Amino acid sequence: TSVQFSPDGNRVVSGSWDKTIRLWDVLSGKQIQSFDGHSDAVSSVQFSPDGNRIVSGSWDKTTRLWDISSGKQIQSFDGHSDVVSSVQFSPDGNRILSGSWNKAILLWDISSGKQIQCLKGHSDAVTSVQFSFDGSLIVSGSRDTTIRLWDVSSGKQIQYAVTSVQFSPDGKRIISGSSDKAIRLWDVSFSHVADISGVSSNSHLIHFSADENRSLLDMQDRKSFLWKCIWQGGVQSTGLSLKGSTWKGEKGLTLLQMSVVEQYGGTF
Repeated sequence: TSVQFSPDGNRVVSGSWDKTIRLWDVLSGKQIQSFDGHSDAVSSVQFSPDGNRIVSGSWDKTTRLWDISSGKQIQSFDGHSDVVSSVQFSPDGNRILSGSWNKAILLWDISSGKQIQCLKGHSDAVTSVQFSFDGSLIVSGSRDTTIRLWDVSSGKQIQYAVTSVQFSPDGKRIISGSSDKAIRLWDVSFSHVADISGVSSNSHLIHFSADENRSLLDMQDRKSFLWKCIWQGGVQSTGLSLKGSTWKGEKGLTLLQMSVVEQYGGTF
């Protein structure tokens, strides 16, 4: 029910309904190792960053750590009351994250085997969990139809009020403002297109121009910003400080600050 490439791309680990975990050589297609111990289907598997260990989650409600060379179990992490649906190593390989159908996400310390954090907030089964690249954040997906972001150190959910949203005239994009002082641009499939961050206060109102080439941001600190959007290609993620005048995205989006007005009712 789950497969993963090793960090070097030479091996594949698979978890199966037959309760086993198997390690395969990519070039030969032959099985290298088998890991036995789960008492029910294996739902999620992942290699450690150094490629020497495997973590697995199972319908038997356990998360297990395995040594690749010996095929033996190193540790079992017990704390979920339902299927462990998703597991992940932290980028430094020192912690394990497990998400479960019991709606909880647990963070484990590998060396001690102890639970560090219990993240609760989803109203239905957690189906996917992952660390950010620096290990400071966790993102989770759930059957409750939400994606949630968590702070690893505090265990608290990161959430901000959305203060304004608007469709572009062609209906293909959405611009949003929120209380974290960030402006975000989305396409209608809700993939993140761009960030306009670093603003000095919450955004109050956001508008697209009729030709979609400009956006107007009305801020609660009595400032209004006019930005020119030049669309030359898809952008996955961008960052932008309003202190500068021009910023170019990774894949063709240019945002040009045209004017700033520091009073209500100002004109451009």
